[in-house]
Amino acid sequence: MSATVDVNVLVYASDSSSPFYDRASEIVQELAQGPDLLYLFWPVLMSYLRISTHPAIFGNPLTVAAAMSNLDGLVRRAHVRTPGESAGFWSLYRTVTTGVTARGNLVPDAHVVALMRQHGVSTVWSHDRDLRKFVGIRVRDPFAQKASGTAM
Repeated sequence: MSATVDVNVLVYASDSSSPFYDRASEIVQELAQGPDLLYLFWPVLMSYLRISTHPAIFGNPLTVAAAMSNLDGLVRRAHVRTPGESAGFWSLYRTVTTGVTARGNLVPDAHVVALMRQHGVSTVWSHDRDLRKFVGIRVRDPFAQKASGTAM
């Protein structure tokens, strides 16, 4: 089963000072090595570049070269796909936002959910609770712990 990751997981995997660094790095590496496909959508990758290099957002910003190198290491992997919007995207985006007022920070979330639907991806790994507002996808928080001690 294919999956995707949200920008927060990529950012945590790049910030060794984050308490989520180890788990985020582990999840990204596990997903990227397959055997299932990992979809990295362009809006997420561009947000990663924006956040990870921005000193007002990211506590220890990466250089542009370092951030791009991190992405190069992922997108070159055999089990990673980087699709974009295709025909019918707008109609699907409108469907995804039915019942959800997609404004402000929900716009990029809706964008990713529409891309997930368009490319048959049902699971997103994210610490963003807003993604749970959208129907038809499974949100897995790699940093939430079940009673058994494994990630949800």
